[in-house]
Amino acid sequence: MSNPKVPVLEPDAAPCCPPITSAELSAEDAVRMAAMFKALSDPVRLRLFSRVASHPGGEACVCDIQDVGVSQPTVSHHLKKLREAGLLTSERRGTWVYYRVAPSVVAGMAALLDLSR
Repeated sequence: MSNPKVPVLEPDAAPCCPPITSAELSAEDAVRMAAMFKALSDPVRLRLFSRVASHPGGEACVCDIQDVGVSQPTVSHHLKKLREAGLLTSERRGTWVYYRVAPSVVAGMAALLDLSR
């Protein structure tokens, strides 16, 4: 079973999309949003994303979030997928990498799913 490649999103990309109830998504916006939701559809990635999002101070060192029941190389792989989807940003400091949630992207996902409008 082949795994289609998820498009890499720019970390500074503006969040897309009005609420899904207000208009149809363009093909480009659908690809962009699907990449983000696909990245979060894996339980390990969702746990890692949650750990970063809930970490005090708004950022988390990989050393603080890597205990999710898989090997360190697998954690690195999943964090890379979250970065490629535009959900996390990262910064290397010495030997450790620190992750932050990309707030504008998450706000765009939340706006898309806002059914109250």
